[in-house]
Amino acid sequence: MALRLHLGGRAGIALLHDTIMAAVSFPLALYLRLGALAFPWQTAPYLWQGTAIFTAIAVAVFVASGFYRGVWRYASLRDMLEIGRAVLITLLLFIPVLFLFNRLEGLPRSTLVINGFLLLFLLGTPRFAYRIWKDGGLDHLLERNHGGRASVLLIGAGDAAELFLRDMARGTTAPYRVVGLLDPSGRRAGRRIQGIPVWGGLAEAGPVIDRLIARGEPLQRLILTDESLDGAAIAQLLDLAQGKGLTLARLPRLTELKPGMEAERYAVRAIALEDLLGRPRRVLDRTPVERLVAGRRLLVTGAGGSIGAELCRQIAALAPARLTLLDHSEALLHAIATELAAHHPGLPIETQLCDLRERGRLERAVGSAAPEIVFHAAALKHVPVCERHPDEAVLTNVLGTRHLAAAATKAGAAAMVVISTDKAVEPESILGATKKLAESYCQALDRSAGPGATRFVAVRFGNVLGSSGSVVPLFQKQIAEGGPVTVTDPAMTRFFMTTEEAVELVLQASAPALAGPARGKVLVLEMGRPVRILDLARQMIRLSGRRPDHDIAIAITGLRPGEKLAEALFAPGENPAPTAVAGVLQAEPRAASLPELEAGIERLAAAARDGRIGLLIETLTALVPEYRPQGAYASHKLPGQAAS
Repeated sequence: MALRLHLGGRAGIALLHDTIMAAVSFPLALYLRLGALAFPWQTAPYLWQGTAIFTAIAVAVFVASGFYRGVWRYASLRDMLEIGRAVLITLLLFIPVLFLFNRLEGLPRSTLVINGFLLLFLLGTPRFAYRIWKDGGLDHLLERNHGGRASVLLIGAGDAAELFLRDMARGTTAPYRVVGLLDPSGRRAGRRIQGIPVWGGLAEAGPVIDRLIARGEPLQRLILTDESLDGAAIAQLLDLAQGKGLTLARLPRLTELKPGMEAERYAVRAIALEDLLGRPRRVLDRTPVERLVAGRRLLVTGAGGSIGAELCRQIAALAPARLTLLDHSEALLHAIATELAAHHPGLPIETQLCDLRERGRLERAVGSAAPEIVFHAAALKHVPVCERHPDEAVLTNVLGTRHLAAAATKAGAAAMVVISTDKAVEPESILGATKKLAESYCQALDRSAGPGATRFVAVRFGNVLGSSGSVVPLFQKQIAEGGPVTVTDPAMTRFFMTTEEAVELVLQASAPALAGPARGKVLVLEMGRPVRILDLARQMIRLSGRRPDHDIAIAITGLRPGEKLAEALFAPGENPAPTAVAGVLQAEPRAASLPELEAGIERLAAAARDGRIGLLIETLTALVPEYRPQGAYASHKLPGQAAS
């Protein structure tokens, strides 16, 4: 059964190729030794008999050795050694068998030596020619494995796995000894890479580990080399590894490596939360992003926050002419400015300590920076805080955005990109309603802008892992303290994305959106499947090395004011459509009148400044018809306070 499985697909083609080469090698060796005398029937009665016997023995040896299952794309010195061993065994078996048939009469003994070298050439040359063609060079053909200390099983049988094997072969003190691979696609099951067997697909992981352990293999770790695995598959592997007493690690993603970090390409890393919850990482086209940033003056608000800081890091790596950091927090502003100065010493960096609510100060700060593009990441974004202080949320998220838009326009900025949230979709919280109003205002500005005027675009996405206000830091603190971990509702779900990927997509999406003719659109990042918060809590407990409900308790606390069980990325009627950027969709929300929004925001800001919360809620509901106030705001009242 095993043999039949291994003869399918490319392995079967490889065996057919090797069979033909064996059949050709014997008569060709005779010709090289005897010339034309080798082929007339009367002078070479052993020709056809010898060819048939040699081919049959060679095929039997090839099948037994299994070298034909090696992947030609990754042919190496180890493959050549296996081919040489198979050729030698074939010759050692062929001589006595042919002796039984014709006592080797009339066969020059040197023919056997010629045949051996010839077959080695015929089997090896196509493999290495294919490898050279794929690699575009000879650099990797003479590498061999020197062994190592820890026995590992690789999850993945593609380029990254082969590069890992190659890296382990370069040093005499390689830290790992690879005992096999698993191919998630299953296409290379039963084959070999660098002489290492591909034992099967992910479904065979458990039995493969059991077989390796049963035969005395000191297996210690599973290493992920395939970046395409989704979070569910990684979670299953983590379960399996823990159940078998192994650890699960992964290679760094290419997106995690910064310039000068090439030496860390094969330094394995622990599985992190984003690996379990994330989607396969998209390969982004950085060319339009570089055109957007390189040589331009940019300004980032909320530069010290989680999204703003990552925006600054990625922008700084793309060589802008000048980067201005704006934040109202002295500590956060100093931290990100110091970090960027250390990593990009030649980059002109300016800092502006400024509150978006102070229009005059903001206009001076933006005017002195003279940005060509503004990224607006500053906001109040904690749902409970905004519910308790709706006036503060309005003044920052709505009025601050309006002030910044006016300052950017006055300074002659080409574009302003506003970071929005999925909580703006059919909002039930103050946070969601204020962010929805900021979206609508920027849409209206973009629709009314004439040729050459400042463009406005909003980018909407869900929760960012580990960001300020995310549930992840809270869970980490609770786990460190021994629990319990608090979950509001067992059915609650949220969209999650890593900070790095969110910012990459924001930058990638902004370039064509700002240059395109379509106006008043909202860009929405594809967030994959929503994640149950209860599952998130359990995964984080397991990643800490403890067991949920045993070592760390999970407590259900109930929904807080303004919270929804599930968020959405699109509202009904927004007509999502694809864009030129993979992973980014375009929504067309309800259009609002700019003059009406201007007048409404004036009334809203006045109510917020005066602390007239009832009027604030009424005005906000009128400006954002989708908003459904919850809790005390459902009747436009706060506890102990009459509606104004």
